[in-house]
Amino acid sequence: MSDHKIEPTKKDNPADRYGVVVTEKGPYLVYGRPPLNLQSIRLGPRPGGPGFEEGTRFEMRTDPTALCRCGASRRKPYCDGTHATTAWDPTLTAPMQETTAGRTVIEGATLTLEDNPRRCTLARFCQAEGDVRSLVGRSDEPESRRRAVHEAELCPGGRLTARDRQSGEPFEILYEPSLGLIEAPSIGASGGLWLRGGITLRREDGRTYAARNRVVLCRCGRSADKPFCDGTHASVKWRDGLEERVPEPATEG
Repeated sequence: MSDHKIEPTKKDNPADRYGVVVTEKGPYLVYGRPPLNLQSIRLGPRPGGPGFEEGTRFEMRTDPTALCRCGASRRKPYCDGTHATTAWDPTLTAPMQETTAGRTVIEGATLTLEDNPRRCTLARFCQAEGDVRSLVGRSDEPESRRRAVHEAELCPGGRLTARDRQSGEPFEILYEPSLGLIEAPSIGASGGLWLRGGITLRREDGRTYAARNRVVLCRCGRSADKPFCDGTHASVKWRDGLEERVPEPATEG
């Protein structure tokens, strides 16, 4: 199975209107003013099953808008310069291009599941309607197949990708280019910055990370795989306080 089709993005999408630059020792610089909303993980019973609940929209009044990467800003999600005085490690350690190292492939009855643990953000959708791996194994049952596909598609960091075993085609929610501030109320933590729809992600020196339809960037400042989220926010119970705060307009960071 070829690596270049790990996760497709929408054809001819407008994602090139937007871009995110990861500064070496400071914030994310977001260009083009893409939509930015709270996205709360809901695992319990709800219409349509588990998923994200969209919340408050945060304005991008400047171009670029600086978003906090160290986790300590007092104006979250915006940068207020605290990264210069707080104790954190901004080192970008993730590889620039996609790698299949550590990825496993699970063959089920009618589905194939690709599992890349490096992309795990501990969103926990993989257990929301039954263990996704067990569901893939029983994917000859229509309801098990539906649940397996749904759980894999919801994985915000793209750890899981379900494919039709016969055609090899992946099941993807083809997101419009947008950003999300993930909240995980059930574990009392806030998650990362969710890039959707193939928005370009670059370093300050111009090098570009592999484009993805869904990827989550670290906001707590503690990931060991920066700029990507590795789920550390869950273990340290990092909170951004955004669900309780009225958003303010962004200013130059």
